[in-house]
Amino acid sequence: MGKKTFETALKKLEEIVKQMESNALDLEDAVKKYETGIKEAKYCLDILDKTEKKISLLSVDNSGNLQEKPFKQ
Repeated sequence: MGKKTFETALKKLEEIVKQMESNALDLEDAVKKYETGIKEAKYCLDILDKTEKKISLLSVDNSGNLQEKPFKQ
């Protein structure tokens, strides 16, 4: 299996949700899927958090010079 990426983790999470929504899993399997889903969700949130920290805004000051500012919500 290749390197884990945001996209692969998100796809796995989507598959888990579909399986759990199908009501075809017994309780034990549903709990295992839930635990795996939580891990995948945490991984995705961690990637999003790290990516957000890298984002910066570029703006122009009064002199026409570009300024880089940290992204803030």
